[in-house]
Amino acid sequence: MRRMDTAVTMPRLSVPKNARRRRRRNQTRVKVPMTSLRQMMLSARWLSLGLLALSIYALTLIGMDENFYLTTIPVEGVISVPATEVVQASNLAGSHIFAADPGTAAQQIMDTVPGIISAEVTLNWPNQVQITVTEDSPIAIWVEGSNQFWVTRTGRLVPARSSSLGLLMIQSEVEGVAAATAVIATPTADQQTDDVDGETAVDSTTANMRFLSHDVLAGALQLKQLRPNIDRLYYRPSSGLSYQDGRGWRVFFGTGTDMSQKLVVYETIVEELLAEGLTPQYVSVSNQEKPYYLAQ
Repeated sequence: MRRMDTAVTMPRLSVPKNARRRRRRNQTRVKVPMTSLRQMMLSARWLSLGLLALSIYALTLIGMDENFYLTTIPVEGVISVPATEVVQASNLAGSHIFAADPGTAAQQIMDTVPGIISAEVTLNWPNQVQITVTEDSPIAIWVEGSNQFWVTRTGRLVPARSSSLGLLMIQSEVEGVAAATAVIATPTADQQTDDVDGETAVDSTTANMRFLSHDVLAGALQLKQLRPNIDRLYYRPSSGLSYQDGRGWRVFFGTGTDMSQKLVVYETIVEELLAEGLTPQYVSVSNQEKPYYLAQ
């Protein structure tokens, strides 16, 4: 047998044109959406929109969470002013931490609460707040009928918060009203003035913020310093400050800071009258150059 090596030529296979088109079309359908999706996801616009949606969601959660509301508000520095009054004036109770304005709250406390000269509000995340105030300590008590007011170092009148602190009392002898020569008032829109015994006076019920005249306050404090036994002075718009001498008569000193000289004139007059066997009913040294008295 003879071995024969023959090479058989196989026919060339080719992909039909229609099949190629279909394959390219299918590939295009798969790749184009993925590419577009990647472009959209990585675009700045979609990233910004996603961040916005996330921020809105976070703010919604914070706004609805009770842990971000101010419910406990401690107050430091109060002595006579109730802490509840300070908190109420701040308008912070029940507020959200994002809505609270410490500067506005501190200003409202100083403007609303009498006797507070400074206030500081501190906020800490998430719902911690601290109010620190400084009170203006009184140096005297102004009495109008049944009403008492503390007199601060600046002369401001604030409602007295305790019955007595051992302070000098200045009693107005004009019932129901404070004389304009003694009390300077910042009037409200409906403030009215009255005329009492021919003297102009400011209605104490309509005064928004009142200050004791510097001459009256300075004169009263000087008299108290010179005569420590004085615990109560009286005030009349026409004759100024006076007090009841322990020997049985009234002495009028006017106002101002020359009380030391007026006391010398007064003691000289009393000494002369007593030496003559006369008892004064009243003595006035409001004008130390022209003093006068009534004696019997």
